[in-house]
Amino acid sequence: MRVAVAVGARGGGDLRVLEEDGSPAGAVEHVPDLVAAIAEREKAEAPRWVWASTARIYPRLIEAGVRVGRCHDLELVESLLLGHAGRYGEPRSVRAAWARLRGEPVPPDRVPQEESAQGSLFEDEREEAADDIGQVVGVHAEQQRGMRGLDGFALLAAAESAGALVAAEMGHDGLPWSADEHDALLTELLGPRPARGLRPRKLQDLADRISAAFGPRVHVNPDSPAQILKAFASAGLPVTSTRAHVLKRLDHPAVPLLLEYKELSRLHTAHGWAWLDTWVSGGRFRPEYVAGGVVSGRWATSGGGALQIPRVLRKAVVADPGWSLVVADAAQLEPRVLAALAGDRAFTDAAAHGDLYAALSDVFHDEGGEGMSARDKAKLALLSAMYGGGTGEAVQLLGVLKSRFPDAFEYVEAAARAGERGGLVRSRLGRTCPPPSAGWRELTSAGDDDAPVAAAAQALRGRGRFTRNFVVQATAADWALALLGSLRRRLTAIGPSSSPHPPPINRRASLGAPRLVFFQHDEVIVHAPSGLAGDVVAAVHASADEARRLLFGDTPVAFPMEIAVVDRYSDAK
Repeated sequence: MRVAVAVGARGGGDLRVLEEDGSPAGAVEHVPDLVAAIAEREKAEAPRWVWASTARIYPRLIEAGVRVGRCHDLELVESLLLGHAGRYGEPRSVRAAWARLRGEPVPPDRVPQEESAQGSLFEDEREEAADDIGQVVGVHAEQQRGMRGLDGFALLAAAESAGALVAAEMGHDGLPWSADEHDALLTELLGPRPARGLRPRKLQDLADRISAAFGPRVHVNPDSPAQILKAFASAGLPVTSTRAHVLKRLDHPAVPLLLEYKELSRLHTAHGWAWLDTWVSGGRFRPEYVAGGVVSGRWATSGGGALQIPRVLRKAVVADPGWSLVVADAAQLEPRVLAALAGDRAFTDAAAHGDLYAALSDVFHDEGGEGMSARDKAKLALLSAMYGGGTGEAVQLLGVLKSRFPDAFEYVEAAARAGERGGLVRSRLGRTCPPPSAGWRELTSAGDDDAPVAAAAQALRGRGRFTRNFVVQATAADWALALLGSLRRRLTAIGPSSSPHPPPINRRASLGAPRLVFFQHDEVIVHAPSGLAGDVVAAVHASADEARRLLFGDTPVAFPMEIAVVDRYSDAK
């Protein structure tokens, strides 16, 4: 059962029951209290909610104590369908999709700031921002028609929509975070918290020593690349960049100081006290996740940098008393995805083991890569195949990979060739890469001069590397979304939730509800009562296996999860 939702003004809205194909199954029902109406229907029927945007609508429901089991996010699915048609990046709002459907001028999407400036979606909303139930129903029906015949696309739409629900819930629940631990770590590494506008003591000490290393007549601001380059040039060491790999080639006493300064300065700027004040409150870090924010289907964040938590700060991620963090990481996910995609018999046999690289090590035992273990050679060969490496020792190892696992090698090679032709490639479920830009097409069809030919060749190789990796990375994102959706459902069954239809009261219900609190590409963290940690571990394993079956059927490729039950994130690995 599906129910279309149109958010109206002053807390009301419209609902309409739909058939699975999107056709109306009842009349439009206007409700004065949309939150209450959704809560009541979720408890009674648990339908799949069809609405314009989970990111816009669902946070308001969560704040009101209402969580839903399933949805169809029209904006996210519209974006997927546009991408499949080679029209990635076109406006995806319901109004835009409705205009396309009717052959009318397509309005641009509103920028997020415009939406957030409007206040509550259910109270005093400006009339022009209200949804139109006819448009919601019509666009959904057109999307259902568009997905017919696209193998796997219905699963992709469901997984993408489920991911949006998870993103909103994680943003609300937050990752357990100790502000005291964070402050102590910063103080240990940087010195006491400085006054606004000043460097921490450790950074200031390093800045002074960097200047001194260039001599008494030179003052160098380590935050200024231009001054650093000028100082090295004056010392007879001209360089064109202050990047770490360039500086490491220089023999100068300032180099180790600069490298240390850059590392600590990055921590202070990205995750220092200002970040702590902004993003952590009530013992929780609440980032703003953007489901499908990257073309490959990986998530992004619009604030907080949740996908880039420095390893040193993982000590600040601390479970509540009586609770544990269940940290689960998909081991060697992308190589396993390639094995399942390619169906290479020898490769899939190897991928049926726990450590894929170790299983392949015999193949590379007597090959190049001086000083490297056979396992490391296997890893280098696979990563080079997926990411387009082709220099140094990788060349010989790629040759071994090609001869021993020809189907796996050809799978990514075919994707690269398609990219170099300007074509589109897709994930297992149909997520599609963006087409090349008009500038790329102009450059790669350019004339006879040496410079344009060289630039064109570079552009072709770059596009090929992108599509080579896209088919693997995007499919890995599909798998991760299937894992999230399955795990979310299983966690709801383990313990109570703020959903209006909690499970029956039992031993587990008295302990509290496990929550997904973190997701990054191939890693999830569940915050759970310690007494339920074992149940959560079992749920993670079962969800990974369900995701494998949903995407790849009866493939022998294993997708093992490395799981640790810890009090602190830093203890997981």
